[in-house]
Amino acid sequence: MQRGIRRILCRILWLTTILSGIPAVAVEVIDDDGHSIKLLQPASRIVSLAPSLTEMLFAAGAGSRIVGVVEYSDYPLAAKEITVVGRHNLLDLEAILALQPDLIVSWKTGNPAAYIRQLKELGFPVYVAEPRQLQSIPLHIEKLGILSGTTETATSASNRFTATLNQLQADYSSKPEVSVFYQVWDTPLITAGGNELINDIISLCGGRNIFADLSLVAPKVSKESVLARNPQIIIASGMDIARPEWLDSWLEWPSLPAVSHGHLYFIPPDLLQRHTPRALQGATAMCEQINNVRLKN
Repeated sequence: MQRGIRRILCRILWLTTILSGIPAVAVEVIDDDGHSIKLLQPASRIVSLAPSLTEMLFAAGAGSRIVGVVEYSDYPLAAKEITVVGRHNLLDLEAILALQPDLIVSWKTGNPAAYIRQLKELGFPVYVAEPRQLQSIPLHIEKLGILSGTTETATSASNRFTATLNQLQADYSSKPEVSVFYQVWDTPLITAGGNELINDIISLCGGRNIFADLSLVAPKVSKESVLARNPQIIIASGMDIARPEWLDSWLEWPSLPAVSHGHLYFIPPDLLQRHTPRALQGATAMCEQINNVRLKN
């Protein structure tokens, strides 16, 4: 029944546009599930189901079109004023339905599949994104710009991102390799595996993720395994913009090269763990930190 209502509302919106004399220009992109997302006209009411996707929508020039977001969608500041429709892993379907979006942007591995399936069954167009590499970020910005009718802004943002990425690649990727341990959390000890954005950034900077062989996105590891892999640098994230106190617990192991040479660093998690244009800020900081190791060796 709800799906039928949704289709009727979409039809009314389309007819209203035609009668108003405004041409309805269909737009279409392919999402990360390989599905074609086709809209009769660019979306004007968008719900974003991940903070990173909210950032990308703003970067694409579609911020004013977002009517719903999930918790922790806090960048840019304007995102904090948008209606919250739950957490990324616990959505309020009634709240989403009440907003009557003409496009929902979802996070493939972050949003439960059951919720996405229900939203699709209700008739909502759902764009599924799973950006795993830096190069995928400008592509998603461009696609979101197409779906939102903000192509010019999105293309400009995409080009700026790509230019900066190419410069970092040229500056650092061919430099001598440095072994890196990236620490997401302390208890339990969590790192980044080889199938994730952070691993891509480490490689960009000419580093080698000591746990790149792990396929999980955020695998748990033991302190013993870190010591055995003997990283030259340890970079921590934590939960906010403050350097986590637990980073200094590695000082108990002075034989570790990262400790003996004073290479314990911190980068705010939002600059590395969100798949957004700001990831290049995090990448720039990481590349400089890794290069410090080279300069001191």
